[in-house]
Formats: sequence, structure tokens, C-alpha cells
Amino acid sequence: MKVMSARDAKNHFGEFLDAARREPVVVTKNDRPVGIMISIEDAADTLLPEFLLDKDPGYDGWLFGKVSATLARVDAKEARLHDHDEAMARLRERRAGKTA
Repeated sequence: MKVMSARDAKNHFGEFLDAARREPVVVTKNDRPVGIMISIEDAADTLLPEFLLDKDPGYDGWLFGKVSATLARVDAKEARLHDHDEAMARLRERRAGKTA
């Protein structure tokens, strides 16, 4: 992993960006790490997009309500959990039904 001072990153910003496209770059100030720069491609594989994407107002509450209601139905034996492959197949069927 490359390390670059904040001053060098500022003075050689193009080089800093090029380096970050190849590998994460730790930015230091007074010889202490203060940040890290990663490429947008690397960031896509992390949770960062979740934090950066704008969500509709109320989305988190709606999602929490849906998950809570589903878990309550599972606990009450009104619904059952599906393994990943089965769940994905069922979602694809529902999606195909809505687009047909």
C-alpha cells in the first residue's frame, strides 16, 4: 500500500489520483495516517455506496418495518425462510410476473 503525505498529495494531485487507481493510498499528516484514498471501482465493493446514495425519505423506516413484520411472521410459523437459491428464483418469478 502506498503512503503519501497530505502535502505531496496536494502538490502532485494527478499522481495521487493515478496511484489510488492502482492501489489504496494512505494519506499522512505529521507522519500520522489521517485518511485513505481508494478508486471508485474498489469503493463499489464496499459499503461506501450505501452511505453515499441518497435514499427516499422514510426508506429506512419502511425497510425496518418490512423486515420486522417478516421476522414476526416467521416466528409465528406463518411464513418460512428460504435458502438463497430458492429465494432468488422466487424473486425472479415475481419480477417476471410483474413485467409480463
